[in-house]
Amino acid sequence: MSGTGGVSPAAAVRLGVVHSRFNKEICALLLASARAEAAKFGAQVEYVEVAGALEIPLALQWMAQSGRFDALAAVGAVIRGDTYHFEIVCNESARGVMDVALEFGIPVANGILTTNDEAQAVARKDKGAEAVRVAVEMAQLRRRLADGWM
Repeated sequence: MSGTGGVSPAAAVRLGVVHSRFNKEICALLLASARAEAAKFGAQVEYVEVAGALEIPLALQWMAQSGRFDALAAVGAVIRGDTYHFEIVCNESARGVMDVALEFGIPVANGILTTNDEAQAVARKDKGAEAVRVAVEMAQLRRRLADGWM
């Protein structure tokens, strides 16, 4: 388990990753780090692209409803602009991600960046990998807890 934040690559999970295309260049970096991390774990992954951060929770909900996934991850970038819209998108996308996790009892890792500028977002490009690690770790925790209750 060392070197992977407590996550063993041996126990593959069925992972769904929803990523947005708004702020395309940054999201491409986030997605690349998520893909690389998922490959390390040997996870079975399905990737779904949506327009922006506000669309991510609905896609996550559909994936959770399918019952085909052990964990989900959200990847996107919201960069502050000149209007209040930034706060709305940040808050509502985060709330939506959490709502899916709590409603369906499935781990959903939030890798949606909320930054003041593009430089901050690029500096956090590894958050895609972090979201995958968290999703896998939580799926494995869920399995261990379920096995203990049987």
